[in-house]
Amino acid sequence: MSAPVILSLLSRWSLLFPTLLVLCRADMEVFTSGTERFKVEGRAVVPGVRPQDWVSGARVLVDGEEHVGFLRTDGSFIVHDVPSGSYVVEVVSPAHRFEPVRVDITSKGKMRARYVNHIKTSEVVRLPYPLQMKSSGPPSYFIKRETWGWTDFLMNPMVMMMVLPLLIFVLLPKVVNTSDPEMRREMEQSMNMLNSNPELPDVSEFMTRLFTSKSSSKSSSSSKTGKIGVGKRR
Repeated sequence: MSAPVILSLLSRWSLLFPTLLVLCRADMEVFTSGTERFKVEGRAVVPGVRPQDWVSGARVLVDGEEHVGFLRTDGSFIVHDVPSGSYVVEVVSPAHRFEPVRVDITSKGKMRARYVNHIKTSEVVRLPYPLQMKSSGPPSYFIKRETWGWTDFLMNPMVMMMVLPLLIFVLLPKVVNTSDPEMRREMEQSMNMLNSNPELPDVSEFMTRLFTSKSSSKSSSSSKTGKIGVGKRR
């Protein structure tokens, strides 16, 4: 192929290329004009604060940052050119927190709003439209530091391991009838089952000494009272 032929072809393509761009742009405009666009309206309110004091730093986000709107001086907002579909509308402010709202737009332009519940997705709580978004307080950027309390000390596993056996040894002889030999034998067997380490002291021996010392003290006290009574009778 000779050089003049190549130059003639390039000149023809250079003339056709702008025409093709114009046609493609016209087709895109026709396609986008066929999909109807809607607007999302509402109002954001912060209790006890004038809108002029906070609206300058706030924005309205529809489905992330796909559509962005700004608030007016009275707290109202309108986001234009939103196609039909389901969107999450949020009011973002550095000083105030707003709960997100889901807005469903039908192909005919009907608007339905409801709360966004990430835990119970099947639960639907309807909201009026245009949106009325109320601040729930300042945003929490930091986690509050936990303070020390007596409950933390008492619920400490090490403290519970020390206190519970002490309470058992102190209160159990007062609750259980130690004079009953069968009850004493059952308690010794149960304690022996728990005492699986041979290096530890024998728990049954400790319980036997504890109960026998208590019973012997009771018998000695009763014998003393009996002797005193007999002496008085004489």
